[in-house]
Amino acid sequence: MKRRELLKRAAALGFVASMPYTTFGKLSAGSGPVEAAGNPDVSTPTARPNPLKPPAQGTIPVAFLVSDGAVIIDFCGPWEVFQDAMLPGPAMTMPFQLYTVAETMKPIHASGGMQIIPDYTFEAAPAPKVLVIPAQSGKSEATMEWIRKATKTTDVTMSVCTGAYQLAATGLLSGKSATTHHGSYKTFAMDFPDIRLKRGARFVEDGNLATAGGLSSGIDLALRVVERYYGREAARATAYQMEYQGQGWMNPDSNEVYAKALISTDEHPLCPVCGMDVDPGSASKSVFKGKNYYFCMPAHKERFDAAPEKWL
Repeated sequence: MKRRELLKRAAALGFVASMPYTTFGKLSAGSGPVEAAGNPDVSTPTARPNPLKPPAQGTIPVAFLVSDGAVIIDFCGPWEVFQDAMLPGPAMTMPFQLYTVAETMKPIHASGGMQIIPDYTFEAAPAPKVLVIPAQSGKSEATMEWIRKATKTTDVTMSVCTGAYQLAATGLLSGKSATTHHGSYKTFAMDFPDIRLKRGARFVEDGNLATAGGLSSGIDLALRVVERYYGREAARATAYQMEYQGQGWMNPDSNEVYAKALISTDEHPLCPVCGMDVDPGSASKSVFKGKNYYFCMPAHKERFDAAPEKWL
């Protein structure tokens, strides 16, 4: 049985339908931050404007752009959010239509080796109202052009993690604000100096473009999209159904812990390009001004060696 059908049947049996949206809101709110006397660091996230208008009839088409190396949580996290979103009523309507899109119908291999057969090619895909771009390797000009064309009519084109590089490469983010995985702040800022990089953001919205931080941040951005279409209680209900306790979708600045870069030491060296832990015993090494620097991958050593001062 398809998962969406299973959810609908569960709802029909009363596991969801018996609980109004206000109940969902109270339950999920109970697991989140609340105001506490004498603790100014704890606060209740406030509702944020910026609504989207759902169609009067039919579903909202959501396209997931995939190519080799697509990071599973980057697209499966938002996929789960959009497939679990349900509107109240006798039919428990599922308002989002989900499909994958790729340059060809050739099976692609996502992270960890998962094989995916795309639903559509660029030429055949329905025009999306929401476009999800996960981290992946596909950067052909055909891909860039399809993103540009689709974004002309999307309500939201959203990247997750280093999918922001793909979105940035189209030129659409030029002059706008964006974020990406915290390990890629340096390279993103250097590669796209015309984009206002926001460090420590769970997600950033700018017009019909939105960028999420790393990996699980895509779940929160997808919940935010649900909220923009159908309101906070609909998003709360979706998170409740998923048993998702994260509150980041209500607070785009909740990745603040990543805003401050970690410090590399001789005892605990970090890759100077991305900040990842490295093993001095096996990692590639460069020497600059008498100091050793270790790298998580050869490509990062190459970037460092080309201009060491930029990374320090």
